[in-house]
Amino acid sequence: MHTITLSKIEHRGQARLALDFAFNHAMIETAKQIKDYQYSNTLKKWHYPYSAKNIALVKQAFMSVATIEVNFTEAETKTQDEEIAISQHIQKFKNWLNSKRYSQSTVGTYCDALNIFLGFYKSKPLHEITNDDVITFNVDYILAKKLSASYQNQIVNALKLFFSVIENKKINVEQIHRPKKAFKLPTVLSLEEVEAMLNSLTNIKHKTMLALIYSAGLRRGELLYLQIKDVDSKRMLLSIKSAKGNRDRVVPLSQTALQLLRAYYKEFAPSTYLFEGQKGGKYTETSLEEVFHKAKKLAKINKSVSLHALRHSYATHLLEGGTNLRYIQELLGHKSPKTTQIYTHVSQDGIGRVVSPLEKLNLKK
Repeated sequence: MHTITLSKIEHRGQARLALDFAFNHAMIETAKQIKDYQYSNTLKKWHYPYSAKNIALVKQAFMSVATIEVNFTEAETKTQDEEIAISQHIQKFKNWLNSKRYSQSTVGTYCDALNIFLGFYKSKPLHEITNDDVITFNVDYILAKKLSASYQNQIVNALKLFFSVIENKKINVEQIHRPKKAFKLPTVLSLEEVEAMLNSLTNIKHKTMLALIYSAGLRRGELLYLQIKDVDSKRMLLSIKSAKGNRDRVVPLSQTALQLLRAYYKEFAPSTYLFEGQKGGKYTETSLEEVFHKAKKLAKINKSVSLHALRHSYATHLLEGGTNLRYIQELLGHKSPKTTQIYTHVSQDGIGRVVSPLEKLNLKK
């Protein structure tokens, strides 16, 4: 009986499965029966794309005519194939999301979430994954790593979309439950605190960025993607393009913000984006966060707040100033009024007027 040796080689920058056997017409004909074969005159070997599938095909083809020897670890091949399969699933999902015109931020978030989930079950065929596997993932990965409910919700969103377009699946999309959402109130800065933060900054670009976020209730990304053409100084409006949920909106431009913008533009003269980095292109999210925390430190504010607190403060201050909740919803770009109603829980307009019954007691000093 003939002997054939299977080896993993590098040929022209690609991993290949090479066959070594003594010259024999029957063996050569068997090698030709396998798809995608090539013969290298330099190496004097028959070879194929390196994969677990081709290893199995070669073994099956030669098992009746030769003794097969293997010069590599097949477990490594299986891992490699699993990673390739995951990559292919994610690319298809990404293409689907892009065809549905999801924002690039959402596409990135969902693909990252799917990559983590599929990596957790990389040894399990996709069509065998069930709802019980989702529960196991939540317990053994998300809860075990003490990850947030919002992160878990991103995973759920990604899985619901992914498995809704996958055929031949055991999973029931409607039975993938979201985590119970915690009711957390936004932390709001007072008017005096916002004023102190803005006055603490001497760099006109830094001051203008934070002032514009507060004056129009902008999200971080909405500010950074603003272009010069989005500022309408005649109508005193700002155009927000492709905001969260791919919804455009128009917000009022504050007169004070316009004055700051003019002073900033005179000094920095941006070319495309309203706020650009030192080397051109839009200003980075990391740098903007650093500006906020610098202002917070200079203003000696000890509250545990992020940049988003300026947007929360804008909405709350509008509500306290008498602006109708429906208008605030439009200005913020909220799809549901329920999202906007959270500011009624932190507004002083109602809560601040409540008189504690302690005030009615005559306490001895």
